[in-house]
Amino acid sequence: MSASSPWLTDLALRLAWAPPWAVSLGLIVVAVLVALVTHWAVVRIVRRSLRNDAFWSALAVRTRRPTRLAFITAALSLAVAVAPLTAGQAAASKRVLLVLFILLVGWIVMTALDIAAALHMRKFNVDVEDNLLARKHLTQVKILRRASAVVVGLITVGLALMTIPGVRQWGVSLLAAGGAASLIVGLALQPLLTNLIAGIQIAITQPIRLDDAVLVEKEWGNIEEINATYVVVRLWDWRRMVLPLSYFIQTPFQNWTRESAALIGTAMLYVDHAAPIDRLRAKLDEIAKASPLWDGKVVNMQVTDVTAQVLEVRCLISARSAPKAFDLRCEVREKMMAFLRDEVPEALPRQRLGLSEAAPLYGVTSGGGRMRR
Repeated sequence: MSASSPWLTDLALRLAWAPPWAVSLGLIVVAVLVALVTHWAVVRIVRRSLRNDAFWSALAVRTRRPTRLAFITAALSLAVAVAPLTAGQAAASKRVLLVLFILLVGWIVMTALDIAAALHMRKFNVDVEDNLLARKHLTQVKILRRASAVVVGLITVGLALMTIPGVRQWGVSLLAAGGAASLIVGLALQPLLTNLIAGIQIAITQPIRLDDAVLVEKEWGNIEEINATYVVVRLWDWRRMVLPLSYFIQTPFQNWTRESAALIGTAMLYVDHAAPIDRLRAKLDEIAKASPLWDGKVVNMQVTDVTAQVLEVRCLISARSAPKAFDLRCEVREKMMAFLRDEVPEALPRQRLGLSEAAPLYGVTSGGGRMRR
C-alpha cells in the first residue's frame, strides 16, 4: 500500500471482502472520477484567474484533453499502487502509465510552443510594403518552433523508451558502444541533423527570410516555406523548387531583399550613335513619374558602352519590391521602344555603309599606249 494515497488505501481496506478484481475495478473507477472532477475544477480556476493572459488562457483551452488524460493517468497510478494486483501486473501497469504520462507532457509542451509562436507572430503584419522586420521575426519563430518541436519530440520519445529496461539498455549500448549499429544510425541521421543545425543557423543569422526574393540554381523566386529540414521556393512561373536547409549555408545564392524589399531595376536599350540621349532621359523621367510602380527614389539613364554599331544605354529605376521592380522594367522597355519607334525613329539602330572615291582606271589602246578612263 502507498502512503501517498491514504484515502485509496482506506477504500481498499473497506472493500477487502470483495474479490480482488472487483476491488481493482472499483479503485480505478473512483480514481478516474476524482481525476475528472479535479481537472474540471483546476481548469475553471486557471481560466478565471488568468483570463486576461492570452497565453495561459489559450493553453488552458487547447490542452484540456491532454491535461485531462494526464490527471487520469496520475490518478490511475495511485490506484494501481493500492490495488490488490500481483507484482508483475502492478509493474506492467505502472510502466504503461508512466510512458503515457511522459507522452502527454510532451504533447502539452508542444502545444505551449505552438501558442507562444502564434501569439508572437500575431504582432507582425507581412502584408505591408516595408515588411522586413515582420519577415525577420516570422522566419525566426517558424524555424525555431520547428527545431524545438523536433527536440521536444526526441526527448519525449527518448524518456518514454528509457522506462522500458530492454530498450533503455539497447539505447545506451547503441549510443556509447560505437559499434556498427551506431555507425549506421549515425550515417542515417546525418542529413536530418545537418539540416536541423542549418535551420538554427538560418534562424540566427537569417541569410534568407520568408518572402525573400532569391536567385537559386539560375531560377528567380520567393521563399514560400522554411521547414525543419527543407525550404520551398516559389518560382516566378508558380513552380516550386525544394532545397535542403543546408543549401543556403553551403552554396552561394543571390538574395535581392536581404536588407530591404526595395530594388533597383535595370532596362537595357541599344540605340544608334545619333540618338538624342537627353530626349530619351526626359522620356524615362516621364514614364517613371506616371507609373504607380515607381517608388519615387531612383530614375536614371546612362550610356554604359559604345560599340561599332550601337550605344548601350542603361535605364535604372527603383520599386518597392521585387515583383514590382520586374513589372516596372518591362513597362520601361515597352514604352521606351514605342517612343523610339514613333517619336525618334532615327535613334533606332541602323547599319551604315561608306563609299570612298573611285580610283582612276587605265586601259590599253590598239597601238600599245595606255588610255585613261
